[in-house]
Amino acid sequence: MAIPKTMKAAILVEQRQPLVIAEIEIPSHLDIGQVLVKVHYTGICGTQLGEIDGVKGPDRFLPHLLGHEASATVIAVGPGVRHIKVDDTVVLHWRKGLGIEAVPPTYKWQGVTVNAGWVTTFNEYAIVSENRCTPIPSDSDLQVAALFGCAVTTGFGVVENNAKVKIGESLVVFGAGGIGLNIVQAASLVSAYPIIAVDLHDNRLNLAAKMGATHLINSSQTDARSQIIEIVGSAGVDVFIDNTGQPSIIEMGYGLTKPQGRVVLVGVPRKGKEISIYSLPLHFGKVLTGSHGGDCCPHLDIPRYHNLFRLERIKLRELITDTFSLGDINQAIQQMREGHIQGRCLVSLSL
Repeated sequence: MAIPKTMKAAILVEQRQPLVIAEIEIPSHLDIGQVLVKVHYTGICGTQLGEIDGVKGPDRFLPHLLGHEASATVIAVGPGVRHIKVDDTVVLHWRKGLGIEAVPPTYKWQGVTVNAGWVTTFNEYAIVSENRCTPIPSDSDLQVAALFGCAVTTGFGVVENNAKVKIGESLVVFGAGGIGLNIVQAASLVSAYPIIAVDLHDNRLNLAAKMGATHLINSSQTDARSQIIEIVGSAGVDVFIDNTGQPSIIEMGYGLTKPQGRVVLVGVPRKGKEISIYSLPLHFGKVLTGSHGGDCCPHLDIPRYHNLFRLERIKLRELITDTFSLGDINQAIQQMREGHIQGRCLVSLSL
């Protein structure tokens, strides 16, 4: 297939404003290590909401494309690409995998340069780095495959690699969105107990129960701290995982964990919103750490988790509760903000 000349994309033009849906020009050739793919389904992650909101401060790269988890088919490969071939079905992910980290592409829109990183997915086609693609079987479920780009690998990686949860350890997951639900499921796989899911929305908590949560707390209706203590006892919880990035919740988790407990931060606080803790417990075994995508290794972990799904050992179709077209992506984002999306929200690039 020839490289298409244009494509429809959702562009972040201005922070804290809706994305602009527009037709943009695609570069006419591929550079070393670049791969052209047709995107099928992409997830919307809290990271993109953070980019739109400017949680890390002013954005120097506007206008630019967004998105970091998707299923796709390879259309063409650039010079030097060895691990991906034309017609491969692939997962697009933001963590580095096998292959070249290529120069990021630039697109054109009405004479303006539109920037992109090593992977973007809110676009019909994408030029991505080889090391942001991992092949999967051609008969894979393309909706589910999108989740392996972030939601599954991050959620499972947090439990396996960051928290290193042991059988029978107690665990709190604060924030039961797409990643939080997979943290719950991974904790259930390793027989953690109790698994306490905390969220503001009952619809997400109901899904968390199906994923393996043993206790549910709606923090908009009750004091989460006292409820957690009532469940685990005054000795505290073994593992506290925060997906919200809220300093008050991080501080609460730090105080609730045992002397040798672990606090893992998945959510990122807004720039300028510092946390305040008494650091002495860190010298005696308590751990406070940030997760970088669950520290997953995509080319090893995606096939491993994908095989579990094919064997029906994990639930992933149940996590996909809403699907939108690219033209309705701003509506999808707004529904996520308002808590109407129960599980993972997908955008179909074919609708």
